[in-house]
Amino acid sequence: MEHTLRQSQSRRQSQFQSVRQVALFRRGGTRAGAGRKPKGDRALVPHDARARVTRHTPVLVTTRLIAGLPNLRRESTLTLMRATFAAGANRFGFRLIEDSIQSNHLHFVAEAQDEIAPARGMKGLLVRVAKALNRACERTGRVVGDRYHARVLKTLREARNALVYVLQNARKHGARILGIDAHSSGPWFGGWMDRTPRKDRALPEASSWLLLFGWLKGGRIATSEAPRPAPDAAGGAGCRA
Repeated sequence: MEHTLRQSQSRRQSQFQSVRQVALFRRGGTRAGAGRKPKGDRALVPHDARARVTRHTPVLVTTRLIAGLPNLRRESTLTLMRATFAAGANRFGFRLIEDSIQSNHLHFVAEAQDEIAPARGMKGLLVRVAKALNRACERTGRVVGDRYHARVLKTLREARNALVYVLQNARKHGARILGIDAHSSGPWFGGWMDRTPRKDRALPEASSWLLLFGWLKGGRIATSEAPRPAPDAAGGAGCRA
């Protein structure tokens, strides 16, 4: 009888400890302090679900490089980046249409055949960028600072604002440029109001209606035009740069 009582007490204690353990070490749900932590001077791009992309909706992409790399707006780097972009511009259903090289980040206008293509195409392109810059700087290690930020362009206004934002982005950062920024695909862009494009274009031509014809309903772009100070607030291209 005493042995049976001890066994019963032991079972009750074991069940209580098991219940208490589950209560102390819950899995899942919202927890204070959980999640990805910001690093550096800027918060990282959140892991939100990407917006749906189709062959009809171009994408505005920004990717930031890590601190400590040389200024990308150098003549030697320009030649290297142009060759690198051209090599990775049309792969995996991803097509790089326009680009802009800033001191520590890159802007792109791209097209993709479906919602998977941007991730595959950008991964391949940024791997090429990292390898090229590491070779040029005689270094190894990470080059890209964080996952890229992408905004799907759905309207005529968004498409036009995105083109201005990318091609004229140097003006947004205070650069004094007369005419077209040489550190962009601007010399080959066919939508200028007051310039004729170069013929030796290395990047693919646009194929979506928005980038071919739609944005032109807002008027061609003057080489003196500058991006809006706050594209998101203005309902324009918008970019976390």
